[in-house]
Amino acid sequence: MAGKHVLAIDQGTTSTRAIVFDATGQPVATAQKELPQIFPKSGWVEHDAEEIWAATVEVCRGALAKAKLKPADLAGIGITNQRETTVVWDRATGKPIHNAIVWQDRRTAERCVELKKAGHEKNFTDKTGLLLDPYFSGTKIEWILKHVAGARAAADKGALAAGTIECFLLWRLTGGKVHASDATNASRTLLLDIRKGAWDPELMKLLGVPASLLPRVVDCSGELGVTTADFLGAPVPVLGMAGDQQAATVGQACIKPGMIKATYGTGCFALLNTGSMAVHSRHRLLTTIAYQLDGRRTYALEGSIFIAGAAVQWLRDGLGLIEKSSEVEALAAKARDGHGVYLVPAFVGLGAPHWDPDARGALLGLTRDSGPAEIAAATLDSVCYQTRDLIDAMRGDGAQIDELRVDGGMVANDLLMQRLADTVGTPVERPRVTETTALGAAFLAGLKAGLWPSLEALSETWALDRAFQPAEGAASRDRRYAGWQDAVRRVRTS
Repeated sequence: MAGKHVLAIDQGTTSTRAIVFDATGQPVATAQKELPQIFPKSGWVEHDAEEIWAATVEVCRGALAKAKLKPADLAGIGITNQRETTVVWDRATGKPIHNAIVWQDRRTAERCVELKKAGHEKNFTDKTGLLLDPYFSGTKIEWILKHVAGARAAADKGALAAGTIECFLLWRLTGGKVHASDATNASRTLLLDIRKGAWDPELMKLLGVPASLLPRVVDCSGELGVTTADFLGAPVPVLGMAGDQQAATVGQACIKPGMIKATYGTGCFALLNTGSMAVHSRHRLLTTIAYQLDGRRTYALEGSIFIAGAAVQWLRDGLGLIEKSSEVEALAAKARDGHGVYLVPAFVGLGAPHWDPDARGALLGLTRDSGPAEIAAATLDSVCYQTRDLIDAMRGDGAQIDELRVDGGMVANDLLMQRLADTVGTPVERPRVTETTALGAAFLAGLKAGLWPSLEALSETWALDRAFQPAEGAASRDRRYAGWQDAVRRVRTS
């Protein structure tokens, strides 16, 4: 074994980070760089993939320097990424032919409606576990091939490659030698049969995606590739890959059926481990691959909320109510009890369980004495109410949820965590290491490197920071939630 540390690349929607973890799963050094958002039109969201690559190189070198480590000290690299964000690039040059289309992007909403009207949604759902929504990668690839001059002809000749961000990074890290996507990211494309673990020819044909464009589907932990020497100064093996929410599931040690975690970043994503069973949701949740090891797939039910932390960014950047996101807790604490203000943050439509891409955000219940504090409190409450939407849907699908493990940037907010426990009526558990997305990527790489012998051994590294117990009565909780449900009905378009 070459080293006792793992370098985790965490390429997210709003930043690119690299974190060095030691063999006990503790972070040693971190480097981070913000990622600019590109909004070409209303509802369109893009990233510059070259900017993502340059930031990845910068933060990886920075974290290693901060940790005072050499490449030889690393057992391997783990990658986790914003899921569904899609890149198509030239195989000869490695250059993207268009900006990356971000998971939040809504430009293919009409195409998804067309496919639904043609009766294709059941076929997609039965095979992929997903619904026809612009959130997923398949229609993004189709759009790029249709709208970039010469792309369709180049794709048909096998001259192009497509993938989600981890796939693009692996290509670049290995100098173009490896074109592969792990099973969790592949399961978010609308093209993978999640029970077979293979690309589906019928779905590929429906979206006009040639097989030559797609990466090889691999395990989340394994010998995935080796970096070029110039990346860190010496070659380092890439041993782990998973989409951010699945990586957080591993980082939270939710490795037994029935365990659930929710990650609060730009959006919020709750995953419920369902073991070897790909459970079909009756409440419009997604069925997805939680992780794949040694060719064996573990599945999850997932609820996806598009706007969580992004709503706090809107308070900061859009309304100017706060200067820093961390100020929202103090501002919200000043809100009047029973203020009755609701924010429905449908800035890019509504995710689970509504799946309404045309819904738009609204502030409801405003009175003359509503002010910044009430709007801030309503913003935080919206995160809690959306989480309850997901938890209730999971319970409707038969899940027994005794506690909710949480992570991500927002969970440092004690006021929000208590409100969350009160709103969902379930204890909320915050771990000591809240950077569980990067930790999960490190764990997956460390599993292959032998730093941890098994997934079960990972559970022993999980440690509780604080448990927030519900303190609000059921009648009060349900009354507040009924107001939220009414607010959502007012913005729904379908």
